[in-house]
Amino acid sequence: MLWNLMMKSHVECGLVDSALLLYKKMRELGVSHDCFTFPIVNRVVMLLGGEVGYAGMVHCVAIQMGFGMDVYFGNTMIDFYVKCGAIDHARMLFDEMCQRDLVSWTSMISGYVSEGNVACGLSLFNEMRLELEPNSVTMLIMLQGCCGTESAICGSQFHGYVIKNGLLYDASVQNSILRMYAKLGTINEVEGFFSELDGRDVVSWNICISIFSSRGDVAKVRELFNDMQGKVAPGVETLTLVISALAKHGILSQGESLHCLAIKRGLCDHVLQTSLLDLYAKCGELGISDRLFREIPHRNTITWGAMMFGFIQNGWFNEAVGLLREMQASGPEPRAEILRSLVDAFANLDIVTWTSMIEGYGSHGLGFEALKLFDLMIREGIRPNSVTFVSLLSACSHSGLVAEGCDAFCSMKWKFGIEPNLDHYTSIVDLLGRSGKLKEALAVIMKMMTFPDSRIWGALLSGCRIYSLRDVGEYAAQRLLELEPDNAGYHTLLSNTQASVGQWDEVEETRRVMSEMDLKKMPGWSCIEAEGRIYGFVSGDRSHHQVEEIYEVLECLCRMQ
Repeated sequence: MLWNLMMKSHVECGLVDSALLLYKKMRELGVSHDCFTFPIVNRVVMLLGGEVGYAGMVHCVAIQMGFGMDVYFGNTMIDFYVKCGAIDHARMLFDEMCQRDLVSWTSMISGYVSEGNVACGLSLFNEMRLELEPNSVTMLIMLQGCCGTESAICGSQFHGYVIKNGLLYDASVQNSILRMYAKLGTINEVEGFFSELDGRDVVSWNICISIFSSRGDVAKVRELFNDMQGKVAPGVETLTLVISALAKHGILSQGESLHCLAIKRGLCDHVLQTSLLDLYAKCGELGISDRLFREIPHRNTITWGAMMFGFIQNGWFNEAVGLLREMQASGPEPRAEILRSLVDAFANLDIVTWTSMIEGYGSHGLGFEALKLFDLMIREGIRPNSVTFVSLLSACSHSGLVAEGCDAFCSMKWKFGIEPNLDHYTSIVDLLGRSGKLKEALAVIMKMMTFPDSRIWGALLSGCRIYSLRDVGEYAAQRLLELEPDNAGYHTLLSNTQASVGQWDEVEETRRVMSEMDLKKMPGWSCIEAEGRIYGFVSGDRSHHQVEEIYEVLECLCRMQ
């Protein structure tokens, strides 16, 4: 029928809504249905997220039109009910059918097995044998059910049944038996059955390789792979399995060979690429691993996690934290499994590693995460040291967490018995200065038990420049230049502070002094990497041959902010 063909074509093209509208138009025009119409409608409703209520409506309309006794329609309705999770409705329809073919029985058995009720599936299978002989599809379902029951005896019985009824010729059945022995049997049974197979396909080899890989027997994995190459061309899944096994044992040379093989045969998907970057990371080749990671266009959480673990395992903690932040910024949230695994990865680390991670979070502006990691470290029974608090205070400073930073500074002495040193005082002064609490920062300096050095006064002066606080700035500058009168950077900082409060005469005087003392500050510079090359530049730099185009882009970006 033309209408059926049109609806089916729309469904196959993904135009499910249009297919439903076609059926509605068909009903409005009073076009007659045939036994193939409702199965197509069932498929449309299922693709639209059909529930059991919709299944019942379609069923009622079909009965009213006289198709209730049709076997083909009945089979599609059983499948519809099963996929809706209404196994009782499916069984009721099955029991009411006057005629049942092999598809009817197999669909009903599949429904029971898929919901984990293998006992009912087995009972129905035995009933079916009184009327019909099962085919290979039925046996596939029953073998799947055996794996669910974890009964090796049941699996062996079905293996014998398959041989007796001449169904072992089917490759899918062979592979299902192999999977069954892999889950329920011994390794000898797996090897014995595998050796008896004449027509091993790539799936058979993959199953065997997967079994030995899961057991950590990399020698057997390599042996199987070498044997396979003379008989069947390995696919993406094969290479992924073998590379993962090699990664666990740090076997780089063969992994590189498989990487070349994958490129040569054009085998490339995100799972294979993830296994490759994991291999290179575990072998210490983080540069290659990171390059592969960047080449994956659509990264999932597993890919992000693999790269993170690679950094952590090699002690690249700042890079791991940077990648976590990049992941959060790009959209996908880390799954609970990844976060839990990251916590587990840190559980047995020493204080140096914990401190490095806290420092990494802080340098990337993740102050709250640094505090959480510090709390986790304490709960794990790791006692912080002086360096840990420097990293923690710095993290609070970069994230503007004033109250949290002050609490950490106080707890350092009173809770952990660690006397603050110049590094700690510099961090707390920097924290208070960045947040505009300059008089509080000066009070901290005045109460210090040790003599403040130039770093502390420099941190205070930087805050004065930001918030244009003249009196405190002058005092800090006086102390700073007493300590390091020849430091061009501090003279420049003083000049910038004076400019921020409009002291232009003082600015001119500071610059005159710098000129007389022949003090020149080296300009700060930044760099970027593009297409494998490093480009350095300073403020106002116009030396690049494409300077006009660069500034046009910068102006465009500024307008977008």
